[in-house]
Amino acid sequence: MSQPVCAIVGAGEGLGRALAAKFASQGFDIALISRSEANCVAAIKDATAAAARTNVQFFSADATQPETIEEALASIAEDMSEIDILIYNARGEFTACEPLEMSYTALEDILRVEVIGAFAAAKSVLPAMIRRSRGSLFVSSATAAFRGSRTHPLYAIGKFGLRALSQSLAKAYAKDGVHIVHMRLDCDLDVPLMRDAYGDRYNPEKLANPADVAEAYWLTHLQPKSAWSNEVELRPYTELWTY
Repeated sequence: MSQPVCAIVGAGEGLGRALAAKFASQGFDIALISRSEANCVAAIKDATAAAARTNVQFFSADATQPETIEEALASIAEDMSEIDILIYNARGEFTACEPLEMSYTALEDILRVEVIGAFAAAKSVLPAMIRRSRGSLFVSSATAAFRGSRTHPLYAIGKFGLRALSQSLAKAYAKDGVHIVHMRLDCDLDVPLMRDAYGDRYNPEKLANPADVAEAYWLTHLQPKSAWSNEVELRPYTELWTY
């Protein structure tokens, strides 16, 4: 008998890797979606190590090309099983510029990754979830979804759009038994890239442990229908709130 399926769009070495390991440890088969299988090597390794009987498969797609997201998710449903949990964990570039310096191409690119890609993923899995009256759809986001930015407007615009999409889907389809959640990280993650960026200032107490963040996703999935969160914010206890 096959296990339930958790599909993760954007499964790199940080949060995606931790999410794959967490949901594998809880009895899910794992479908990893990325442009290149090389991006998912760590996630495949950790998910397999978390549960030996877990079926971990890679599917190629580009978040900027919505048709490829649809095709990958259709392949998962055909090759593995219908998707019980979808985590949209793709992220646009954190590019610094002033608002008037944004190019049309850059603006279109951020909307494709953050909003159109997420919509393609949701559109692919929601009909089956609605039919079964169950399922979870999480989108990984940031506090940029709550405020504009003088220095990183592209990132803020993308996250604003992602939150609006998540909230719209939740308002429309929660009544059908689908749990849709905007997971907002108000922090930096303790991953190699950020450790290098912090250098001598690195302090693990000031960064969020990806495994702990993944645990929060799991606990949100377990929420009873009478007490659902549709907006979850996560930060380490040392974080200084910025809004």
